[in-house]
Amino acid sequence: MSDARTLRALTHPTRIALIEALWIEGPMTATEAAERVGESPSSCSFHLRQLARYGFVEEAGGARGRRRPWKMTSLGMTFSSVYADPEAEVAFSALSQLIRERQLGRYDAWLRNRRSYPEAWREAAINDEHIFWLTVAELAALSKRLKAELLPLYRERLTDPSMRPEGALPVELLVLGYPITPPSAAG
Repeated sequence: MSDARTLRALTHPTRIALIEALWIEGPMTATEAAERVGESPSSCSFHLRQLARYGFVEEAGGARGRRRPWKMTSLGMTFSSVYADPEAEVAFSALSQLIRERQLGRYDAWLRNRRSYPEAWREAAINDEHIFWLTVAELAALSKRLKAELLPLYRERLTDPSMRPEGALPVELLVLGYPITPPSAAG
């Protein structure tokens, strides 16, 4: 996904909320999605059609009358972080900010509400920070290795709810890796 128009199409809170709901809960109608994301069914219907226009969602089939379920066309999205087109760079920055704010908002909600979870969930949750001295090649290799190891794990549970063990909850794992000093400080 690299053109500015496609990136801008995603840069809307309702569209990101719809994508997240479809990833977590699977196919749903605009009315069902509206209940989950706090928007009206007509707003969700409009945004689902826009997401379909750009290839992010599609009708899931099995429509009866006005009941048309939608589903994701893929199990994830990957964005380049380098764009030659300045418009695409601006759109990517806006989209990244929107997504990161939602992710960190969920993390903040976890921190505020963690006492409402059983002790086992609180103990299992990850809240780690590590600092590594890496070259750009090492960071790229680490990123590739993490994706290769993590992405295949439990992937079938996203599309097949029968594969989810009893007591399973959707868990968000954020893996961030970025330099913390400016390039001039690296020598």
